[in-house]
Amino acid sequence: MHSSLPAPSLLAGDHANLGASAQAVADAGAAWLHVDIMDGHFVPNLSFGPETVAALRRAGIKLFFDTHLMLSEPARYIEAFAKAGANLISIHIEPAYDHAATLARIRSLGCQCGIVLNPGTPAGAVEHLLDQVDLVLVMTVQPGFGGQSFRADMMPKLAQLAAWRKERGYNWRLEVDGGVDLRTVRDCHAAGADTFVAGTSFFKATDRVAFLKEIEGLPGLEARNAER
Repeated sequence: MHSSLPAPSLLAGDHANLGASAQAVADAGAAWLHVDIMDGHFVPNLSFGPETVAALRRAGIKLFFDTHLMLSEPARYIEAFAKAGANLISIHIEPAYDHAATLARIRSLGCQCGIVLNPGTPAGAVEHLLDQVDLVLVMTVQPGFGGQSFRADMMPKLAQLAAWRKERGYNWRLEVDGGVDLRTVRDCHAAGADTFVAGTSFFKATDRVAFLKEIEGLPGLEARNAER
C-alpha cells in the first residue's frame, strides 16, 4: 500500500511568480506538485494552460506534475499537457465524453492517468474505470476556487473507494483535494486516502518542511491495521 504523500497545489502560490512558488514546494521537500487546470466553463474560474507547465519545466522544476484537468473537453488538451511535461493527467467523470479512450490516450503519451469525482458524484460513477487508472481523486470542495471549507460528508465516498481498492487488488493512489490541512488530513487518511492536495494550508504554513513531514508521517494502511 502507498505511503502518505503530500501534493502542494500551485493554485495557492504566487501567480506573479509561479516558478518561485514551485521551487518553494521542491525546497520544502515535496515530490509532487498539483497543477489545477481550469477552463472557465466546467468550473467558474480560469487558471493555467500547457505553456505554464512547459515554462516551469524550462525553469528547471523537476517535481512530479500531478495535473488536474477541470475541463469540459479534456480530450482536446491531453497531448499538449503531456508534451509540456505533465507526469500524471487526471480527468473528470462528469462531462460527457469517452472517458476510457481518453485515459488510454493519456497512457499512450507516456503519462499516468487519473479519474476525478466532484462532491455530488457518487463513487459508483467511476467503478467501471477503476482498473484503468493510476489515481482516483475525490474532491472535498466544489472545484473552481482555492481556500474553500473542507466537506467532511465526502468521507464515506473515500471509504467506499478504499474498500473497492483493497477488495479488488487495485494499486492506484486515492487522492483528496479541497480544504486539506493538518486537521482534516487525518479524517481523509482514516477514510483511506494516501495522497493529499494542500494549497492554502501549505503556502501559509509557518514551517513548510514540518507541514510536509507531518503528512508524510501518517501511518500506512498496514500500520493502522496493526494498531487496532
